[in-house]
Amino acid sequence: MLEKTGLAALAPWLEDTFVDLVAAHEVPGATLAVLAEGRLVTATGGVTSLRTDVEVDADTVFQIGSITKIWTTTLVMQLVDDGLLDLDEPLLDHLPELVIGDMDAAKVLTTRHLLTHTAGFEGDIFTDTGRGDDALERYVATLAELPQLFAPGETFSYNNTAFVVLGRLVEVLRGKPFDEVLLERIAQPLGLSSVSPSPYEAILHRAATGHVADEDGAMTAAPAWALARSNAPAGSMLAMTASDLLGFVRMHLEGGAGPDGTTVLSAGSVKAMQTRQVDLPVLSGMGDAWGLGWELFDTDQGVVIAHDGGTIGQAAFLRVVPEQGVAIALLTNGGDFFGLFNDVVARLLRELTGVVLPERPTPPAAPQQVDTTAFLGRYADTIYEIRVSQDAEGRLWLDRDPKDVLAEIGEKPLRFELVHLSGDSFITAEAHHGIHVVFAFIGRDAAGRAQHVHYGRVVSRAD
Repeated sequence: MLEKTGLAALAPWLEDTFVDLVAAHEVPGATLAVLAEGRLVTATGGVTSLRTDVEVDADTVFQIGSITKIWTTTLVMQLVDDGLLDLDEPLLDHLPELVIGDMDAAKVLTTRHLLTHTAGFEGDIFTDTGRGDDALERYVATLAELPQLFAPGETFSYNNTAFVVLGRLVEVLRGKPFDEVLLERIAQPLGLSSVSPSPYEAILHRAATGHVADEDGAMTAAPAWALARSNAPAGSMLAMTASDLLGFVRMHLEGGAGPDGTTVLSAGSVKAMQTRQVDLPVLSGMGDAWGLGWELFDTDQGVVIAHDGGTIGQAAFLRVVPEQGVAIALLTNGGDFFGLFNDVVARLLRELTGVVLPERPTPPAAPQQVDTTAFLGRYADTIYEIRVSQDAEGRLWLDRDPKDVLAEIGEKPLRFELVHLSGDSFITAEAHHGIHVVFAFIGRDAAGRAQHVHYGRVVSRAD
């Protein structure tokens, strides 16, 4: 293990350099919180919006995106603690209203499948069902034709839809809207005053606005602040300060106890959430395994639990080393956020804990030439149209065109050259936002053609 540095020694470095690093990576604004040795240190830099030039401070709220899934999982595990739910019982026992495209699959679905992203149905349905308290109920009612890509439990495929269903499960068993349950059962007992489950609460604070690249590549304010309320349990709009995010994490580090000793979550449920449930294939930017809600990274120094999040022009990162009581949260609103993560979060984690995060996959120096015939064709889901082709020189290309809500918020088409990584996995020759994306082709039909492309989400062949 590397020699560690104490938080007291690192705090001056943060104070002196964080603002400069935010600017160097062209991130409009960012906030950082570090929990170590029982102490909390924060740093801020940049502005909440390039339109207003209001400076980010420690009280600025940012959206945490899919880190919300850890909050949703916590609410589900509270149901287990209260004897209202068994993770391995049929989901339909508690949510008979759920009707999806494959009802045979629905009959074997469990809450555990949803929590571990192994439900098998398409996972990026962003239907806007309005701003009312019935948004989740109405969303679930739209899933009657939801495609089943593989049998429940067969493989991992990141699934936002599943977490909306979990949010509805929380509403049914608690008898209240998801937002109210989140505030009453997590934010209020932990004293987290900045937690904002919707824009209506966020507007009461200094709030960061997301930024996206315009036609010339320059950062500009995003066209909307949040995604639809119907996707709130998956991470469409929850916002807070970095300090309050770590206030939530501190509860998980202290066996589920709040600051006054009140039990918010049982120690058994805290442990269960961090326990390995499903292993992942080699993917870009994702962990080696998943627990219940938590993403797990294997390192030579032990397991790091984590989750990242992204909304419209905002990106959030959370890394936690439970055995050492260390947690780091970085919240940003655009720019080269991966570069800032590498220069700040990865360094702090290494110096505070000795933990070195695994390197993201990169292309081989001399990629092997393989027959790609089985992978060529068209793949599609609700949010992307994907075409895999080979040019006259034998190079493999993947074109990805956004659809639905992603097109509406301005995401641009991308074209990747792919080179062979291993087996049926390929990797982008060039980095995108600092990451080489891995695409794995899985499943074969009778003719030997790949049936799905997997980049964290499974997308089915459509030609």
